[in-house]
Amino acid sequence: MDAPIDPLAPTAYDVSFTIFAAIAAVLLVVALVSIARHAQRLTAWQAILWVLLALVIPVLGPLAWLFIGRRAGAPLRSLPHPS
Repeated sequence: MDAPIDPLAPTAYDVSFTIFAAIAAVLLVVALVSIARHAQRLTAWQAILWVLLALVIPVLGPLAWLFIGRRAGAPLRSLPHPS
């Protein structure tokens, strides 16, 4: 006789979806904080576009910022070195 299916036990689909959603949420928060910290290097339009990309494309948007966007910004302005 087959064992009864427990409707309260999470299925593998539910567990994997929860893990994926948690990873996507963490990536989004990390990307948004990183965009805010690098705002000096970006123009206003660049920052808006990166935030929209991170929000609209759940995992790929934040990953694109973390691997491409942070390095593509203009370098920070530094004080001239005394000669």
